[in-house]
Parts: sequence; structure tokens; C-alpha cells
Amino acid sequence: MKKKFLWLVILGALALSACGPSPGGAPPSQPGATVEQSPGTAPETSENPTTGTEKGASEVQKISAEQAYQMMRETEGYILLDVRTKEEFDQKHIEGAVLIPDTEIRSSAEAKLPDKDAVILVYCRTGRRSALAAGELAAMGYANIYDFGGIVDWPYDTVSVQ
Repeated sequence: MKKKFLWLVILGALALSACGPSPGGAPPSQPGATVEQSPGTAPETSENPTTGTEKGASEVQKISAEQAYQMMRETEGYILLDVRTKEEFDQKHIEGAVLIPDTEIRSSAEAKLPDKDAVILVYCRTGRRSALAAGELAAMGYANIYDFGGIVDWPYDTVSVQ
């Protein structure tokens, strides 16, 4: 709990510092304004520091297992994406899930998930890999990514490969 709070504080501080006025100059939106970079700071890149995705990439929506279940009941044409290993998937997965291990997202997503506008619900075992995979999908241009964490928190039915 303390680590999670510390990360939230750090992310909040980063967000606030990124939104403040440029030091020693007029806001960049004014004609003739310049932005000075403080010594020792990294130059601005095209990557979003909080998600690791490129600027302009889709946002990943973090939802609960209950919200994912509700979306599955109400949304047509959604894709349920399991990003665990084949062995984990075979032991237990949510019925109807498509398996693309997180390590294969970059190489396999476009072939297995051709519709970049489809609603994609992503999960793994505990939520770490699903967050990373969802970020990768967003960076690749997928527009409707919902990360609902791990199957360990899934209170509904699952199936196994026998």
C-alpha cells in the first residue's frame, strides 16, 4: 500500500511539473515566447512518460473485472484478450478469450486483431502483463483498449483446455 501511494505521489508530481509554466519565460502559446530547459533535464521526447506510449496514441482505460463482465454482456464484437503464456491459458482462462502472450503482442497483434477500432478487453494473471500489453496495443494504434487486470480477481466462470 505504501509503495502504491508513493508511486501515485511521484506520478502526481510529474504531472504537475509537466503542466506548469515554462521557467523564466512567457507561456509558449504567446508569440515570440521561448521555452527554456533547466540544466540537467532531459529534452522532451515523443513518448508519454506515464504510460510509455507515444504521444497521440490511444489511452488505455483501466477497469474492474465487474466492469469488464458488464461490457461483455452489453457489447457486441468485443475481443477478450489473454496475454499470459499458453500453459497458463490451458490451465484456466475466460471462455472466448484469444491468446496472444504479452511477449508476442508486437509481432502477432495485427494479424490476430485486424480491427483497430474493436473493443479489446485485456487480462493476464495479476495485472502487470495486461497493463504492459494494453500500452503496446495503444501505441500500435488500437483505439478501444480496456485493461481489467488479472484473472486472479475474476469472480466469474472460467474454462480449461483438457
